[in-house]
Amino acid sequence: MIFGFNTDVKHGDTIYHVQSEAREAEHLLQTQVFVRGRCVGKRARPYGASSDSGDTQKEQQLREQHRLVLDAIREGKLELALDRGEPETLATVKELEVQWLNSDSVISESNLTMQLRVTEGGNAAPGARLTFRFARPGSAPFYTQTVADSVGSAEIKIEVDESGLPDASLLVQANYEGRTATRKFVLRKSE
Repeated sequence: MIFGFNTDVKHGDTIYHVQSEAREAEHLLQTQVFVRGRCVGKRARPYGASSDSGDTQKEQQLREQHRLVLDAIREGKLELALDRGEPETLATVKELEVQWLNSDSVISESNLTMQLRVTEGGNAAPGARLTFRFARPGSAPFYTQTVADSVGSAEIKIEVDESGLPDASLLVQANYEGRTATRKFVLRKSE
């Protein structure tokens, strides 16, 4: 069973995106914290082999870990909730990253065009499957999928009116060799 949590939380002028997931391939419960799409820290803890009754327990442990990080952000004490390089835990994490390559110019001819690159530990992730969820207030979400090419790159185009971008968001989930990474991008009308 794959499950996870995504929450945006604001502290001061900074919006943090907190993403927690069970990384089945590494037997880890991992929480990552992002600011403006960049990972600023993580907390991970190993768990034993999966069992039918263990999924409920893993989900509860992950929920508690997610809440702990959210509370630390709200209290201005994020650094206390993050891992400080425990080698036995962090060494097992092969980081799956989703990079947005053209964030400065995404609207062209009534199309939202996103160019992305998926990497694992800094190396290309060819064949990674990307699932997109485009959401705007007052509209049903739009879903689409694509597969990364031999260098881990992928592109999507969604027909959209630029005036509809305020408060729109795009959730991208990459799946590669049993690992997942989810990124949330907030879209705004250009000025």
